Amino acid sequence: MSLLQISSFHASAPCVSLPRSSSSSSLKTHQQHSLIFSFPSTTTHNRPFSFSTQTGDRRLLCRPPKGKYVREDYLVKKKTAEEIQELVRGERNVPLIIDFYATWCGPCILMAQELEMLAVEYESNAMIVKVDTDDEYEFARDMQVRGLPTLLFVSPDPRKDAIRTEGLIPLQMMRDIINNEM
Repeated sequence: MSLLQISSFHASAPCVSLPRSSSSSSLKTHQQHSLIFSFPSTTTHNRPFSFSTQTGDRRLLCRPPKGKYVREDYLVKKKTAEEIQELVRGERNVPLIIDFYATWCGPCILMAQELEMLAVEYESNAMIVKVDTDDEYEFARDMQVRGLPTLLFVSPDPRKDAIRTEGLIPLQMMRDIINNEM
């Protein structure tokens, strides 16, 4: 991790996850970091589907639709990877909360509403920003974002570790982290 040391905190199930396998289907992991999905024998195509989890060039077939919950007049602003790195490296006297989201993620939409309420409540006591993982894929990968939504709470004190949460967390838990851990 180049920018921060991160301590993990898992709250609930993330938006992006593999479906639970039933008793008739299985998931196998191979040494080359590829996943093989075997489908039940009742399907017409009984060939395993594989894909590689190794990083490489990422091509999208089409861009996901822009979410209507991220607007210009909202308090929580969308930032690029370069802007986030400047905020983390720069001098701050308030905690920085970074929301990694995607426009197609249902829990991210709910989290955006909670973050807007938090931005009103902590208007001058915390800085809250968003990063679209579809637009900033490499940055999200470097920050080891595996599930959505993911929040990073970065203290203004450089000696403290950042706190990471994955999944939808309640507003009170965010308040507790800001008030007690930052």
